[in-house]
Amino acid sequence: MAAQVAPAPAEVPGPWDVTFDVARGGPEKPVRFDTLTDWTEHSESGIKYYSGKAVYRTTFKLDYDPVGNPLSIELGDVKDVGIARVRLNGEDLGVVWRPPFRAAISRGVKRGENKLEVTVVNSWRNRLIGDRELPEKQRFTQTNISVTKNWELESSGLLGPVRLTEADIGG
Repeated sequence: MAAQVAPAPAEVPGPWDVTFDVARGGPEKPVRFDTLTDWTEHSESGIKYYSGKAVYRTTFKLDYDPVGNPLSIELGDVKDVGIARVRLNGEDLGVVWRPPFRAAISRGVKRGENKLEVTVVNSWRNRLIGDRELPEKQRFTQTNISVTKNWELESSGLLGPVRLTEADIGG
């Protein structure tokens, strides 16, 4: 069921269904995130040590007609690389790569149900850390880099808060 969203500014609360790449060690099925959280804090090792691309999906209902009301979406924190692609109702709204991670949504948003998709990527660091304790045949990465015990996990994922704002950036 889609969350109701009042006039901007307003938070897009989720829940979020997140799809990870199985070939990169992610879970086989989409995982429900009731709130946006850091992958490294997840109990499942396939998420905690995940490195690669993940797709977040949610729906929200806009309870007013947005025509003539320029809107953008701000993603909040995007970790660790800080790159995200935004799609709304199937329309690609582009890549955002720096705070406040904002994309114009006026051309794609509508009154009623809206389907939001955000794709984020992170670096290989977390997967390398996860692999250092695994037998070589079970590792997802092959590298000549020495992953030492002092390496720490990098905060990763879409951390939010995701918000609709009244500012449009030319979309």
